[in-house]
Amino acid sequence: RTIARALELARPGARIVVHPGVYREPTIVVHKSVEIVGEGFPVIDGEGQRQIMTVVAPDVTVRGLHFRNVGSSYVEDRAAIKVVETTGCVIEGNRIDDGFFGIYLARVSRCRVVGNTLHAAMGSESESGNGIHLWTADSVTIADNVIAGHRDGIYFEFVHDSDVHDNVSEGNLRYGLHFMYSDGCRYERNTFRRNGAGVAVMYTKHVEMLANRFEENWGSAAYGLLLKEISDVRVERNRFYHNTTGLFADGTTRLAAAGNAFVDNGWALRVDANAQDGRVSGNDFIGNTFDVATNGGRSATVFDGNYFDAYEGYDLDHDGTGDVPHRPVRLFSVIVDRNEPALILLRSFFAGLLDATERLVPALTPETLVDAHPAMRRRGAA
Repeated sequence: RTIARALELARPGARIVVHPGVYREPTIVVHKSVEIVGEGFPVIDGEGQRQIMTVVAPDVTVRGLHFRNVGSSYVEDRAAIKVVETTGCVIEGNRIDDGFFGIYLARVSRCRVVGNTLHAAMGSESESGNGIHLWTADSVTIADNVIAGHRDGIYFEFVHDSDVHDNVSEGNLRYGLHFMYSDGCRYERNTFRRNGAGVAVMYTKHVEMLANRFEENWGSAAYGLLLKEISDVRVERNRFYHNTTGLFADGTTRLAAAGNAFVDNGWALRVDANAQDGRVSGNDFIGNTFDVATNGGRSATVFDGNYFDAYEGYDLDHDGTGDVPHRPVRLFSVIVDRNEPALILLRSFFAGLLDATERLVPALTPETLVDAHPAMRRRGAA
């Protein structure tokens, strides 16, 4: 009465029902196109020694199982469920506890990973794997999963034309979401909370980040969202709340950031001078220590129609737009960027005097980084 024996007897297209209980058996290899369904979440225990299930057949469904205790390894990427070189898989509604890697997909297409719960208690990055890991894949859907306690919650590398939506990734050691070289993907309505370094998007083009929540990612190298060497990216209707840095754009080309809410962050938005052809419009900046920061004297990013609670201008014609342009980069933020210990003077009279003087006679803040049409009221972003 093992799952492996049931697979031997099953014909392609069969439905295998796994009854309640605890199953301890060698790594299960699914080499037929079958549906494996758990009844009452039967437990499949790797006993801390091995990978639990490997799927190598097309059109396999794995649903309603409870995987636990994947064996850790420094030489193998062991997972609760590993899917390799196939198409059409469905991994749905499973529970995974103490996986090294949770769900690992390599060289796959048209797969769905939906409604799974993955929890781990990893002590360090070197001893842990990722929750949902994709390498070389296309047309994959990752939706409605909850991932916590792994190295990276969701990891993509060489993944194309895929959709990630309605997931919660929190309390992971490094990134809630980490992807590289993954063009044409869409990320929508996800929550990334209290991850070691936030979310990182690198070396990718044609990305959409829509209506996500980036929350409580704190640390000297932590960002709500880091964009590095990215081109043609839409960042719209997201909420950046309580992060050391909300959004950091480094080497971006054609970044469109619109309708986002930056609330109670240390630095709301950092745009390096190497960012090209960007546009930041219709966003709300509320309660941040520093709204905008940059590392150069000029900026190729256009700011227009944003609401800044720090704006001190006026609107004599009552059209909802400030009559005086707003310079969102504070002089004190420039000083802190060059000399971090100066941050101790943040709330001092001296810091306020510096900022007031710079507003009257701009000298050190970027002369081209200005919002010519600041909004007088919140835009209701995100």
